Amino acid sequence: MADLEGTPVKISAEELPKVLSVPDKKYEYLDHTADVQYVPTEAWGETLKEAFEQAAVGMFGYMTEIESVQILMEETVEAEGDDLIGLLYHFLDEWLFTFCAEPFFIPRKVVITEFDEQNFKIKSIGYGEEFNLAKHPQGTEVKAITYSNLQVHNKEGMHEVYVIVDI
Repeated sequence: MADLEGTPVKISAEELPKVLSVPDKKYEYLDHTADVQYVPTEAWGETLKEAFEQAAVGMFGYMTEIESVQILMEETVEAEGDDLIGLLYHFLDEWLFTFCAEPFFIPRKVVITEFDEQNFKIKSIGYGEEFNLAKHPQGTEVKAITYSNLQVHNKEGMHEVYVIVDI
């Protein structure tokens, strides 16, 4: 496995199965006027961290058949916000940027390695590959994350996020 600069990433034999495993899909797409809204249902996302991870993967799943993405490289993304809603917005926006700039990275899975809910900071790693039209079916382009109806529900037994993206 390599990072975006092509430098091999060292992964121990013990870590490899965990890196290559892909979590279950825990998001769904909802119809919305002119835009797309997707949401992890309350049965999914045992933690807010997992709900944020699923929101990122869900965004990429709209742009291509996410099952076609292999774990060949990794990219790190950090985000900060003024509150949980701002943190979710910036987290998704930073991941969208990794897709829009060379080498057009698309993650198959996103893992939040540090989630500071008090200071609203996230560090995360995406595992995937460079987007390639010959390999990845083109879905709908996500132009931007929006604050429109952006919601974060972080209650005992209910960890959900609602996001509307501009397409």
